[in-house]
Amino acid sequence: MEPVIFHSDMNNFYASVEILFDLTLKGKPVAVAGDEEARHGIVLAKNDIAKGLGVHTGQVLWEERQQCPGLVCVPAHYDRYLYFSGAAREIYTSYTDQVEPFGLDECWLDVTGSTGLFGDGPTIANDIRARIRRELGLTVSVGVSFSKVFAKLGSDMRKPDATTVIMKENFRETTWALPVSDLLYVGPATTRKLVRFGITTIGGLAQTNVDLLYWLLGKNGIMLHRFAHGMDRSGVRPYYLSPPIKSIGNSTTAPRDLVSLDDVKITLMALCESVAARLREQDCVCTTVAVGIRDNRLIHYDRQIRLARPSANTMDLWEAAVELFRRHHTDGGPVRSLSMKASGLSLAEGMEQMSLFPEEQKAQRRAAIDRTLDKLRAKYGYFCIRRAVTLLDPALDLDAKGDHIIHPVGFLGTLRE
Repeated sequence: MEPVIFHSDMNNFYASVEILFDLTLKGKPVAVAGDEEARHGIVLAKNDIAKGLGVHTGQVLWEERQQCPGLVCVPAHYDRYLYFSGAAREIYTSYTDQVEPFGLDECWLDVTGSTGLFGDGPTIANDIRARIRRELGLTVSVGVSFSKVFAKLGSDMRKPDATTVIMKENFRETTWALPVSDLLYVGPATTRKLVRFGITTIGGLAQTNVDLLYWLLGKNGIMLHRFAHGMDRSGVRPYYLSPPIKSIGNSTTAPRDLVSLDDVKITLMALCESVAARLREQDCVCTTVAVGIRDNRLIHYDRQIRLARPSANTMDLWEAAVELFRRHHTDGGPVRSLSMKASGLSLAEGMEQMSLFPEEQKAQRRAAIDRTLDKLRAKYGYFCIRRAVTLLDPALDLDAKGDHIIHPVGFLGTLRE
């Protein structure tokens, strides 16, 4: 039985949700944007009207306002996006348990085994679109295909609120004339490399010698060549099967340049609080801590250190992060942004035990403090209790976990060799 794979993409998701909560925004160019005062003033999302007037995601607000003087900017509300994302997934899982999220607003579905109950692929896709529109007040575009890559391509081809079918019999006629940049994982840098060799369309990529693509792009060249030929063999992961987590991280651009070690300590504490709390939520510990530093000249570098023992304690991560910064940021120049990542993850289950050794006792005390903080913040919010270091300049403290931006789960990690 030929697979029937969907890719459902909620149209202009962030902006559409904001319009639901403020109907006066309807008919206006709308952008969901970061806080300019905190130097996060970029466009996170926009609606079709703003897009038609030249507004681009990822661009700074002051430039986009010049491009579109009537642009209405609203702050992001991630709690709303999480709610509507979950509500959409409830609709998807009423048709199949094979629902694989790709960020908040996108999901792959495998409905191969559901066609006997609900009709063929286009019928199910149209039913899903109607339910999303009726029950949530939002719209989705659905690509229907025999592979995840072409389903994703189909959902991008017609927007908003459309079903696009790409099947094995017609995929060459449907896709090969499209720009090569439309194919999943052909980003700007890869596009430039391909165009330099005259490869401008998906068909051109498919007809290029695979040895040349390997020389040009390495193993990714072989993968993209297979994608263009419809040879993506990756399956849709069951919704209730969580993928293995390889790392947990967070980053922030500071509201002002960090000019002293105390400034850096405050910001790293906020990031470590976020990452350590997520580790504990996943019942994981990490063995490696990495810190990314970007100075006010926009020069960026990353450094990492291995912990003496696996940990999910905030203070263990923070001390390692501060040590990394001290050791490697030797020029003392102002810092614009910092990132922090925990990797080398493993389950914490069964690792904690009573000990007479001072270091183990210290770790257990820290773990008990973290558990207490987690409970207080879950009930009263992040700022109900604060670490003493953050009081050196409360303006630099932030709820890095509550203000997080959710990124897609990597598709490449789902590919089967």
